[in-house]
Amino acid sequence: MAYYMNPVAHVAGKSGLDSRHVKNLLTLLDEGATIPFIARYRKEMTGSMDEVQVEQASALYEQFKELEKRKKTVLDSIEQQEKLTPPLREQIEACADPRELEDIYLPYKPKKQTRASKAKARGLEPLAAWLTRQEPGAARDKAASFVREGVANEEEALQGARDIIAEQVSEDERSRNAVRRLFDRSAVLVSKVIKGKEAEGEKYSDYFEYTEPLRRVPSHRMLAVRRGEGAGFLRVSIEIPDDEAILALEKRHVKAKNDCATHVSAAVRDGYKRLLLPSIESEYLQSGKQKADEEAIKVFAANLRQLLLSPPLGNKRVLAIDPGYRTGCKVVCLDEAGHLLHNETIYPHPPRSEWKAASAKLAALTSAYKIAAIAIGNGTAGRETENLARQTRYDREVLMFSVSENGASIYSASKIAREEFPDHDVTVRGAVSIGRRLIDPLAELVKIDPKSIGVGQYQHDVDQPRLKESLDRVVESCVNLVGVNVNTAGIHLLARVSGLGPVLAANIVEHVREHGLFRDRRDLKNVKRMGEKAYELSAGFLRVEGSSNPLDNSAVHPESYPVVRRMASDLGIPLAALIGNEQACAAIDLSRYVDERVGLPTLRDIIEELKKPGRDPRALAKPFDFDENIRGIDDLREGMILPGIITNITNFGAFVDVGIKQDGLVHLSEISDRYIANPAEVLALHQQVMVRVLRVDKARGRVNFSLRQAREAGVK
Repeated sequence: MAYYMNPVAHVAGKSGLDSRHVKNLLTLLDEGATIPFIARYRKEMTGSMDEVQVEQASALYEQFKELEKRKKTVLDSIEQQEKLTPPLREQIEACADPRELEDIYLPYKPKKQTRASKAKARGLEPLAAWLTRQEPGAARDKAASFVREGVANEEEALQGARDIIAEQVSEDERSRNAVRRLFDRSAVLVSKVIKGKEAEGEKYSDYFEYTEPLRRVPSHRMLAVRRGEGAGFLRVSIEIPDDEAILALEKRHVKAKNDCATHVSAAVRDGYKRLLLPSIESEYLQSGKQKADEEAIKVFAANLRQLLLSPPLGNKRVLAIDPGYRTGCKVVCLDEAGHLLHNETIYPHPPRSEWKAASAKLAALTSAYKIAAIAIGNGTAGRETENLARQTRYDREVLMFSVSENGASIYSASKIAREEFPDHDVTVRGAVSIGRRLIDPLAELVKIDPKSIGVGQYQHDVDQPRLKESLDRVVESCVNLVGVNVNTAGIHLLARVSGLGPVLAANIVEHVREHGLFRDRRDLKNVKRMGEKAYELSAGFLRVEGSSNPLDNSAVHPESYPVVRRMASDLGIPLAALIGNEQACAAIDLSRYVDERVGLPTLRDIIEELKKPGRDPRALAKPFDFDENIRGIDDLREGMILPGIITNITNFGAFVDVGIKQDGLVHLSEISDRYIANPAEVLALHQQVMVRVLRVDKARGRVNFSLRQAREAGVK
């Protein structure tokens, strides 16, 4: 077995990354460098690790530190018991696996009173040791010498001795590993409905009599079963062949064929059933849940990344509508930066049905505020309101967009929204959020808890701290990938920039308020509490439009400005003439600019940025039209081919909105003609697709679609 004695060896061994680069990476992390900064601006030090690799190495480093911390706790505990021998210390210090460490510690771990500890207190440990040696002789005769106060007779003495042996078997590392191997090979996850809960737990009926090999249970089924268990409808267990497990344990512990061996065999069976099996079963239920959590969190993170990087409309004036029936549709007009210019309510739908007046108002507002696009929330009354907007005549070309409302109500009732719009109610704030999501999804969605955006599976069932940590990293990654205009960004967007955080973000906004717009990146150093380290980590991700130095509106880091000036000087052109000049960039011999600090990876990044400075990695938003004949589930017929938008991606398929209240499922098997392990291999959130209607279950409100069959019909 390979042991890792230091963090560099541990991380390199577990990740397969070069140890020299890992050493540099861990140094950067210890110095407080962020993952986006390391991946973007320290490629020479890390061997051009991307964000995924940096994040993986960072996680392994944290695991190593947690393991070392746990080792110290274990060593201190055993030392206090005066049972720490040099070989045991060496074994613990060399341990590289948390589970192995806990197995080593188990016999020394302080416990509540057990049957074995009570037997030891009655002086029966020597009898247990004698039985364990399985020497010839009658066990009952030997037990007679242990009958004393607290031990009534020979059988009670033998039972106590067997209790001690049973606990020793359950705590024996090799025995535990033997049972684990059986779990790995043969374990079956079993769930059964709790008697009397059939009607109440009907939504979990698929799992009332469910069995599946544990190693094959996908994430979503594990989480569904555990949710049903938590809700009190299912009883969940893991089963293995008990006879095979007991046979393996007896081979290890039963060494003779005599009276003592009979007692040891009985103790082995008791220890397995009462102690060892429940312990390992619990361990595998927990590890199965952890694996399911990891998979679900991975899916959620991938979906969130796609959502945050959704195509923006850009700086255009938008009229946004939060649709409704009885309370009307809230209408807001926003300028190019998303500032609220006007708001009012129209009532095109029942009970008031003021269709003509509402249409006239939309036309008038579009003209008065020079609106370029209309954003309509996709919730209640969304399709009907979209129909109104499309039938209205305007004095200009106006683009139409259906915008997801997921999380808009969370934002509108939040402290952030109250601070932004203290004089407006939640309905106006919700409409503003819908409009801003169209202008710049990233800038608006960072204000909402990612868990509330609705692009995952079982987000309330997975480990919440791990989910938050993962989603926060995704948000940080996306914000830094796109870059932030320091003069127009709000606190919540700035707070996600590498090296900043809420305090510095607030100080930047306050600085703009007090001193006016930043003229260049150097001005950032005048922000209160902006130290050299924070400036180093953040400057490359902050854009200053209109600066006298055109590099300030690019992803070129200020530390690389001197090398860019040398490039321009060597070409004999002004710096400004180099930026955006692909021909000039192509003429640069990068090898001339390599030194001990700047290598080819950074120089290549610089050239790419100089060719298209400040480019947004996101595409531009495209309008989309649902089939105007489809309003609800009653309009669907099997075989129809319809346009739709992907709203969510899971491990088992993707959900598509075709303009009705229920999103339909495209199962994994109906996505592609070739084998795919995950829908995310070929699909993206908000992707516009054509689907074929496979099944319509009106009673349960479920619809199934096929992408594959729509393509086979010749529709792309």
